[in-house]
Amino acid sequence: MLYQKKLQTLVLLMILTLLMGISSMTIQAETVADYDAEIAMDWFELQLDLVQTTPGFSPPVASRAFGYTGVTLYESLVTGMPDYQSLAGQLNALSALPQPDSESDYHYPTIANSALKTITLYLFTNTSDENIEVINALYDEYANDFQEEVDAGIYRRSKNYGEAIATAIYAWSITDGGHEGYLYSFPQDYLPPEGNGLWISTPRSNGDPQPALQPYWGENRTFVSLSVDSCPAVAPPEYSEDPDSAFYAEAMEVYEAVVNATEEETAIARFWADDPGATATPPGHSISILTQILAAEEVSLSFATEAYTRMGIAVADAFIGCWRTKYEYNLVRPITYINNVIDPDWTPIVDTPPFPEYTSGHSVQTGAAASVLIYLFGDEYEFTDHTHEMLGLEARTFTSFSSMADETALSRLYGDIHYRAAIEVGVEQGLCIGEQVNALQFQVAD
Repeated sequence: MLYQKKLQTLVLLMILTLLMGISSMTIQAETVADYDAEIAMDWFELQLDLVQTTPGFSPPVASRAFGYTGVTLYESLVTGMPDYQSLAGQLNALSALPQPDSESDYHYPTIANSALKTITLYLFTNTSDENIEVINALYDEYANDFQEEVDAGIYRRSKNYGEAIATAIYAWSITDGGHEGYLYSFPQDYLPPEGNGLWISTPRSNGDPQPALQPYWGENRTFVSLSVDSCPAVAPPEYSEDPDSAFYAEAMEVYEAVVNATEEETAIARFWADDPGATATPPGHSISILTQILAAEEVSLSFATEAYTRMGIAVADAFIGCWRTKYEYNLVRPITYINNVIDPDWTPIVDTPPFPEYTSGHSVQTGAAASVLIYLFGDEYEFTDHTHEMLGLEARTFTSFSSMADETALSRLYGDIHYRAAIEVGVEQGLCIGEQVNALQFQVAD
């Protein structure tokens, strides 16, 4: 009799243990905010590597990828973010998206993992086989853990939903004018206008010619309807070779920046050079800064989702606005003007990129990025940017996002590739575009 009671007790304990195990597998956090941001940060950090190692990912193309990745992450998780709403109807041509089954449970990290893998493979279709393996490895690392933690039906449903959202976002992206931009960085049908003060191709330091990069990018559809149209750049100073003119004075300032360069100014120029291939490009630098701050703040997945979305949209629209301005004015680069008018032997610290001068792309995108960071964290935020330590460049510390934007812009003067007008107007243009992004209604109005 005693043996039977012990056996019954043992069986009961086993059943309770099994039930507790099943319960632990099926209980889901109620909202996206209940999870940390690690999975989002890991995927965006991977994309920084992909931008650096995938052919054709110039700054405009990279910015576009960050924009669509951010929207994919947000739309895949927004139904698990109370008081938040879809951006469908707010973003240009983005209509209704697939919806989850309101009667079923979902695992939000699984949705995010599936959505981010899917959109990454769509956007980086021309990346190497080695990079594809890395993408799959990151996905599998999370997927294997989730499959041990989550009920099989919930996992499968969440995975499928993430894929559906990413596929819908990708279908939307195809119609924006920048689809597969990595395949046509230098379109052969573009003939730059000719005349005094107009841009001409400048060779790189190794002598290779540089045709115009993405001359039609400014015609692409923006994410935010008014982000570019509401933020036009004023015209640059009138071209002149007169030593008493404003244009000559700006060119002379660039010239003297090389002649009188300090060690600190040279360090700033190199830190913000963000050359494609060697780095993840300027928009990647902005994503890197955001990731460092999100990690330091230990934010939730919901906060990171909004932050990456705003940042991605901001840098993407910034490059559309900037490129529209560049190919509207087609302004000559300092190296061309200085060699022709001031000193034929002068060379800049940083290689001159293959597109017109006005406005400064780095200035515009950093202005937009700073605007978003100020919106999220406030301006008086001290941080240290470690982005390029792997390249042997010392980290730089800032007391505000405004000071970061100012230094980034000035780096283009210290690097001798932009006049002051392109820098200052560029920052203003970027701040304006960022404000348009900040005006998006992520949260449901009271």
